[in-house]
Amino acid sequence: MSESLHTLPAMPAARQPGCPFDPPKELVEARDHGPISRFTFPDGHEGWLVTGYDLVRSVLADSRFSSRKELMRHHPLIDFGDVEVPPAPPGEFLLMDDPQHSRYRKPLAGKFTVRRMRLLTERIEQVTAEHLDAMEKAGPSTDLVTAFAKPIPAVMICELLGVPYADRGSFQGNVEKFMDGQTPDDELIAAYTAVQTYLAELVAAKRANPTDDVLSDLLDGDLTDEELRGVSLILLAAGLDTTANMLALGTFALLRNPAQLAALRADPSLTERAVEELLRYLTVAKSSMRTALEDVELGGHTIPAGSAMILSYHTANRDPERFSDPHLLDLRRQDGGHLAFGHGIHQCLGQQLARIEMQVAFAALIQRFPTLRLAVPAEEVDLRPETADIFGVNSLPVTWDV
Repeated sequence: MSESLHTLPAMPAARQPGCPFDPPKELVEARDHGPISRFTFPDGHEGWLVTGYDLVRSVLADSRFSSRKELMRHHPLIDFGDVEVPPAPPGEFLLMDDPQHSRYRKPLAGKFTVRRMRLLTERIEQVTAEHLDAMEKAGPSTDLVTAFAKPIPAVMICELLGVPYADRGSFQGNVEKFMDGQTPDDELIAAYTAVQTYLAELVAAKRANPTDDVLSDLLDGDLTDEELRGVSLILLAAGLDTTANMLALGTFALLRNPAQLAALRADPSLTERAVEELLRYLTVAKSSMRTALEDVELGGHTIPAGSAMILSYHTANRDPERFSDPHLLDLRRQDGGHLAFGHGIHQCLGQQLARIEMQVAFAALIQRFPTLRLAVPAEEVDLRPETADIFGVNSLPVTWDV
């Protein structure tokens, strides 16, 4: 083992003051030492931290590294002690390997193709316009998170999966509680239980009265009600939280980069490229975990079987070996290929829906409100903590001229 191998003793607790869009400096420094580092988990286990683009991408594509929940005995923030980690509940395929993973994902893949998602563009435009109309009527100031960033993806994923929109508020609130990194344990357990109970009732309702939606389509397969509940949880949680935080944090980033915002407003043809750059630059889904199933050579080091690994997407997406001027937000950037949606068999299933939602929403927002600006100093914007699974803002007060 090389003596120069960097060791990170703990996950950073916060980002640098005044740099809400940049990864914590400790992670950037680790990557600057090399694309792979040693990491000491809270329980004392010595594992690995992968921060370089090429190595993160290679691990994500390598079946010798497992996503199985029961193998995740070490957590970057929590000491589980001797608690036995159970396998993922039926249907929650993000925490499974093939062939179990493919059994759940394959029936869904055809529902989220580029073509099918583009057919939803008109509906996304309609939903976006409705919320912009409401903002304009209630303005000239609002919290962009509650008025715009949350409801647009919520409407779309609920309609796609057949969740009554009237139920969206309580469901979304409970989902946020177990993803925001701030909820006390007792409230977190209650929220998770409430979501599971709701989804069980929803699956039963679809069995009794199928409708035109993805969940009802899945009834034709061999998935049990319990498996359908797990699949629904994965799709709804991801569809609600990640895109909402990209819309809010992305708007914050654009407002903090007025030259880039002006370029996008002047040239709407930049929108697709701008969305890809915001995905790279912000990387709200910051990391994931893997466990080595056997000894693997990686980056000149032997990763022993059973080793826990943290894959840092946000440092990979800021890797100067892969991206020129990586800490610069450049909406005209040519070097694509970010890892914001992951890579390999677990690459985000709903990425095409998320892309179209962001393309429509960002373009409509900046055209409707050309004088949009923060209503509070940037340093007062309420950010999610680093402990959150998905980074973002809790609220984004904005205002505009009337």
